Amino acid sequence: MAEQITCRRIYEDATPQDGRRVLVDRVWPRGMRKEDAHLDEWLRDIAPSTELRKWYAHEPSRFAEFRRRYLAELRDAGHREAAGHLRDLAAHDRLVLLTATKDVDHSQAAVLAEWLTRNR
Repeated sequence: MAEQITCRRIYEDATPQDGRRVLVDRVWPRGMRKEDAHLDEWLRDIAPSTELRKWYAHEPSRFAEFRRRYLAELRDAGHREAAGHLRDLAAHDRLVLLTATKDVDHSQAAVLAEWLTRNR
């Protein structure tokens, strides 16, 4: 795996140290123009299902259960191809997982960063 996998808000400025910049949200971030995002890729199929995202509603008290359910989703057929692609990206370059979520530590980007690091 790549040396470094990090996650941040898409609204933060890109840096030369970023490596590949991948948006991992299912919906485009509010107020962000595509030309200002400086993305290498928008991998919306890696995002949690709409049902899981709505259930979670970014409530930190639900994060442990969200994490468990999201990790299970990453193994299903709907996520398998995107998960493999993300693993491949992480194996060849530094990777920044981007999200619009205000609380990055309690987001799918944080779960993905941990999952990619553990599945080296």
